[in-house]
Amino acid sequence: MYRRDRSVQLGGSSSALYNNLSVLRLPQRQLACFCTVHGPAVNVLSAATDGLGGSQRQLRPPPAAWCVLPARVLLVLTSQKGVQMYESDGSVMVYWHALDAAASSRFLPAQAVFARGISAAGERFICVGTSSGTVLVFDIPHKGTNVTVSEVLEEHRHAITDIAAELGQGAGDLVTADDAGALCIWSSGEEFTLLNKIPALGRTLPGSCLWNGVVAAGYGNGQIRLYEAATGVLRAEVNAHARWIYALDLAPLTGKLLSGAEDSFVHVWKLSRNPDTDDIEHCHAECVTDTQICGARFCDPEGCSFAVTGYDLSEIFRYSQV
Repeated sequence: MYRRDRSVQLGGSSSALYNNLSVLRLPQRQLACFCTVHGPAVNVLSAATDGLGGSQRQLRPPPAAWCVLPARVLLVLTSQKGVQMYESDGSVMVYWHALDAAASSRFLPAQAVFARGISAAGERFICVGTSSGTVLVFDIPHKGTNVTVSEVLEEHRHAITDIAAELGQGAGDLVTADDAGALCIWSSGEEFTLLNKIPALGRTLPGSCLWNGVVAAGYGNGQIRLYEAATGVLRAEVNAHARWIYALDLAPLTGKLLSGAEDSFVHVWKLSRNPDTDDIEHCHAECVTDTQICGARFCDPEGCSFAVTGYDLSEIFRYSQV
């Protein structure tokens, strides 16, 4: 069970975008950092673990996510123009990558050009998806600004919606999702290798997660599906929400799964690899009344607390386990 804690006030409301909340926990400073997209800007704020104090700044453009690599943490922003990388507090820009409009429109010449889907991968890579279905792989140095595009993954045929990784997993440690509902499972390394492709279902796939060789996927029809990453076999299917799922997150140390949707509900689930138990078990439900949820994230790797924001909401609600 979870209880509601002190909220964190935003400088602007949250826009209705997939996975519109990113959380960076700084336990050594007893701080948590949050970022949400508001129109053409990103609200970046920090708050003490009790919700008091803290600071805010605004960056452009959105969306944004923190990418935690073993040697470095970067704040990555994407837009119709390109990809920006900042130091974790947003104070210094490290790198800028412009999108090529001609290359990005390889299927529909008149389609909008944008970048969407951000994740750290392996020991030193950051992956960013684009509207054309390509995934840009950036090689990140331990320090400095010598960031390079080491590879471009071209397996998807629709715009990327989300990218997720499981650091230290080895084979099958990256999953990419697209607007048609297709999933690609990759193995990161000096060269990224496609291990498996799960065909599109004709439903948008806004969120995906990886845990112990299991892919969790949240769809536009409110379903959560679990797949075996190595084979693509469907392990479980749950009608989790009455409306479009907008956010999916996973606590890597416990296998807890967090889902948030347009139906105003946030659910906490427990994944299992034990053959004697169900693959997915419902643990908790929270209704954020009259709110179209667009962002939900665990605030710690154990899944003991989580944060939620919604469309046109000027605060972040926080919940902790009791």
